[in-house]
Amino acid sequence: MSRPVSPFWPFEWWLAWWDAWGPEPYVAPLRDSALAGTLARLHATAFARPWDAHEFERLLCERSTEAHALWRAGTMQGFILSRRIADEAEILTIVLAPGARGGGLSGRLLREHLTRLAHAGVRHVHLEVDEGNTPALRLYARHGFAQVGERTAYYTRADGNRATALTMRATLA
Repeated sequence: MSRPVSPFWPFEWWLAWWDAWGPEPYVAPLRDSALAGTLARLHATAFARPWDAHEFERLLCERSTEAHALWRAGTMQGFILSRRIADEAEILTIVLAPGARGGGLSGRLLREHLTRLAHAGVRHVHLEVDEGNTPALRLYARHGFAQVGERTAYYTRADGNRATALTMRATLA
């Protein structure tokens, strides 16, 4: 499965090459379905029921998927995936490597992703989050998301208990 190539690929390639070996993290479009295994491994560090490589490969090949990765020194530190339809998008997942958490990188990744969604014509972004995920709730609130609903006992946690999913929405400028 392959995805259409961006007309900006030469610039994106150069930017990725230039930044890959420096200490400063950067966000770049994620289009290579060969990275599905890396995404699955990162996802497994954050979720009780992680997605497998095949699911990520399928998502990366869909035209409606918007994906960005956070890189530092040639290593993927995190990623975010959304599905876009018309002027709306749903954030499907956002993950940072354990060593990259707590330093503000999730805010950078989310901010750049939302900016690129806005440039693509997206006006409203939706997501759902475990009600007990306080760091994520703070992150989303800082980026303009507000709770619009909930799904009781939606998630199954690692200990087998059920958790409520909060549905949130942000309007992009």
